Amino acid sequence: MYVVIEGIDTAGKSTQLDILKEKYHEAIFTKEPGGTEIGLKLRQMALNGEAKSKVAEMFLFLADRAEHIEEVIKPNKEKMVISDRSIISGISYASNMPLEIVTTLNLIATSNILPSHVILLELTSEELTKRLAEKSNDSIESRGIDYLIDIQNRMKKTVEILNLNHIFIDASLSIEEIAQKIEDFLNE
Repeated sequence: MYVVIEGIDTAGKSTQLDILKEKYHEAIFTKEPGGTEIGLKLRQMALNGEAKSKVAEMFLFLADRAEHIEEVIKPNKEKMVISDRSIISGISYASNMPLEIVTTLNLIATSNILPSHVILLELTSEELTKRLAEKSNDSIESRGIDYLIDIQNRMKKTVEILNLNHIFIDASLSIEEIAQKIEDFLNE
């Protein structure tokens, strides 16, 4: 089982991942970007805004994704792997490029390996505004509410285009309610 938790920043992915770590001790937990040694360096470069062009930023994430598939996903295909982000984020955040081109590039990077279960935590504009006001923002979060909501909409569209087994969950629900919905989805 290759499970991914997706959502824009502040949607509650980290909280739900911590809950899953308590339930699935034998699972492999990973993240994109940064789930490999090279990935950590690429993540820092991207989040610090070192790539001046959006295309260069996208290729940093593609390089990370290719390494992640090779080093983490393929060797553990007989185990449960739970990832914070995936190809869905990669396609969605490359919003300056046509969806079809970005999808093709990402499928090349992943060797066509796709998640078996996708959990997408969704936020309303109002809830996102409230959550962003409570923290300091990285270079991607600093792009604003409209940008992030657009990314969230691209995530939903990407899940549907790739025809992935998924659940969309309202991220304003209680932590416990969200955890239960995730548990039910994984046990279907």
